[in-house]
Amino acid sequence: MVTAKIETRNSKLANLLPAESRQVRDFTDLVTWKLARELRKTAYLLARKLPSREQYVLASQLSRAALSVTANIAEGFGRYSFRENVQFCRQARGSAYEVRDHLTTALDGGFLSQGEWKTLDDLAQRVIQVLNGYIRSTQKLESSSKPKK
Repeated sequence: MVTAKIETRNSKLANLLPAESRQVRDFTDLVTWKLARELRKTAYLLARKLPSREQYVLASQLSRAALSVTANIAEGFGRYSFRENVQFCRQARGSAYEVRDHLTTALDGGFLSQGEWKTLDDLAQRVIQVLNGYIRSTQKLESSSKPKK
């Protein structure tokens, strides 16, 4: 089962922040990227288990969308401005919604049980939720860094 590899959300979240520091030094320190990485790994596991007739359709689309979430978070982090970072995070959020749709397609196709789908969809929704918070905090940083008139 795909969901056997997923840990409970609470135990997973407890291990997301670096133990030595609460500072973010790299995109790999971001909680949102770590959650998205878990989603990507799980999506890849599911894609490998799909029937061969789905390897060039659903499996490919699911893998690409999941990869796009982490890649856009990383690319946004590496950009010069807060505004560019937010734009890439919005693209990541769109890809996370795309993952949710592909998971629903897998459910409708009988490739996932209702319980597996719920677990994976909950993870995707958590990625979106944390990504929204990261976007808001980045926007606040941008506002606070502007010179006051």
